[in-house]
Amino acid sequence: MSVRVRFAPSPTGSMHIGNVRTAIYNYLFAKAQGGEFIVRIEDTDLVRSGQEFEQNLLLDLKWLGLEIDEGPETPGEYGPYRQSERGDFYSKYAQQLLDHRQAFYCFCSEEEIAQRREERREKGESLHYDGRCRHLSDDEVKRRRDGGEGAVVRFLAPQKDFHLKDVVRGDVAFPDGMIGDFVIMRESGMPVYNFCCVIDDWKMKITHVIRGEDHLPNTVRQLMIYQALEVTPPIFAHASLLVGEDRQKLSKRHGVTSLAAFRDLSFLPQTMINYLVLLGWSHPDERVIMSKDELETIFTLERMHKAPALFDLAKMRWMNGQQLKLLSPEEQLKVVTGWIKADHQFHQEKHQWQMSFLSLFLDKIEMEDDLTDHLDLIFATAPVASSEEQPELEELNALESTGQMRSYLAAELSRLKQQGSEFVPVEAFSGWTSYFKQELKIKGKPLFKGMRLILTGRISGGDLSALVPITPIDVLLARVS
Repeated sequence: MSVRVRFAPSPTGSMHIGNVRTAIYNYLFAKAQGGEFIVRIEDTDLVRSGQEFEQNLLLDLKWLGLEIDEGPETPGEYGPYRQSERGDFYSKYAQQLLDHRQAFYCFCSEEEIAQRREERREKGESLHYDGRCRHLSDDEVKRRRDGGEGAVVRFLAPQKDFHLKDVVRGDVAFPDGMIGDFVIMRESGMPVYNFCCVIDDWKMKITHVIRGEDHLPNTVRQLMIYQALEVTPPIFAHASLLVGEDRQKLSKRHGVTSLAAFRDLSFLPQTMINYLVLLGWSHPDERVIMSKDELETIFTLERMHKAPALFDLAKMRWMNGQQLKLLSPEEQLKVVTGWIKADHQFHQEKHQWQMSFLSLFLDKIEMEDDLTDHLDLIFATAPVASSEEQPELEELNALESTGQMRSYLAAELSRLKQQGSEFVPVEAFSGWTSYFKQELKIKGKPLFKGMRLILTGRISGGDLSALVPITPIDVLLARVS
């Protein structure tokens, strides 16, 4: 059996992180099995669907590096790939169900249904559709439709138990009475989600449906339709729920939830894939950091988990730093350069200088916002020390040795500038340190923290001998004075 899976988003807004994970699972499974990854646009909600949303969805998948085998822009033999263009399929099979008495026209208005439901609620009875139109004669249906009366098409739900053998959740039982007669075609003639899914998955020869567990109530409806059409359903794998810190389903109240927003925050596509795949799946060797290429060879449905997966932004941030380190130096520089504003002095420096900067700070960079402090350490003429550093900073400033070093460094930096130097040579910095130790007899904390204070405005940080040579002399002069 050749594996065919589909990602079927609705173009009604930005792609939610839960849908992103679904796309990743489907893509990786297709790749690992040598199968095909299909994108189908579920745009039957004509009011909310938009072409710009569809384009953004496709661009999101491209940004992630998920190559589409069949879809709106790469059509194959099982198209069209937008549900709004597949109306003939839905009409044909809705009529087949009507002809076989497995569906019926329902003329009840929403107001009538709501009123009768409330009456049943008060009596403690089932809240399902009460079957008012289930047994209308063909003549009455024709008369009412010819008279211009609007009707939906309802599927006649079988009164029996249904069972699903889910790859992730095992045996799932749907007891008799769980589902009432449900709508498959709206009065407008547009099909409803569950009906579309069955017809499309069947006609597109989808072999596996991988989606979130919140779709389980849809699955029983789809199983009913498959049975009525005498079609073998695909294999189902329902992924675990994504939850926030309050263990509730991940939503906007938990903060950022769209892929576009995470991209704007400077998360890498590699990070999104690596982190999201682990929210409901695990590596055979329990590894955490993986490349997309590796995942394309090892992903299996059998290692997916049932337990809810906690979305941890701090962990994803850490993973972004790890994924950055996996890139080549040139790729790292390209990423970091893209995070820095176009008018920043960083872009005016030579390539070798930029590589030195990256080498010095790479271990401390996870996201774009980490760069601000590091760039200030190099380019800010008056760096601001933290409130925690302030007491020690004042103590160091009061030392006689700090004043001596400040005067000496001011003279040395001025001399280097007059000689045409833009940066401090490494050997010059070493000479300063030796002079302070041997000639001025300054040692220990007054020496090392004092020099750091004078040259950076801080009393803690990275290797000063690496930091000073990449700091412009003009900046150092401003700090010293």
